[in-house]
Amino acid sequence: MRHIRTVNKGISDLRTCGKKELAQSAHEMRVPVSLVEKVVELGRLPVVNFAAGGIATPSDAALCMQLGCDGVFVGSGIFKSSDPERRAQAIVDAVAHYNDPKKIAEVSSGLGKPMDSLDVSKLLPEEKLSRRGI
Repeated sequence: MRHIRTVNKGISDLRTCGKKELAQSAHEMRVPVSLVEKVVELGRLPVVNFAAGGIATPSDAALCMQLGCDGVFVGSGIFKSSDPERRAQAIVDAVAHYNDPKKIAEVSSGLGKPMDSLDVSKLLPEEKLSRRGI
């Protein structure tokens, strides 16, 4: 969710820029000015934006959609839960009805145990796959 919010904030910031600031931003991001202008015009990235990683519940998936994603990829959030088939259907339903809190609550009930989460700050160095972002 943090990444989605960061992207949305960056787009919002660009939309308040003048021509010179847009050109400077394009230079800093090493992208064509025309691309930055297109982002400002659309108010979003000009590509399909799928969320992946950290999505384990129907409400996680619905929130990604509410934040402007076009869809979600869910892997271990489904397959490492206690009832993968039911959780997968609930996430599909939550994505389809992401602006309907009653529907999200309905599909979220009785799903069983979600996947176990990890606190990266408590992992030993040899347990970490990457040191990015730490």
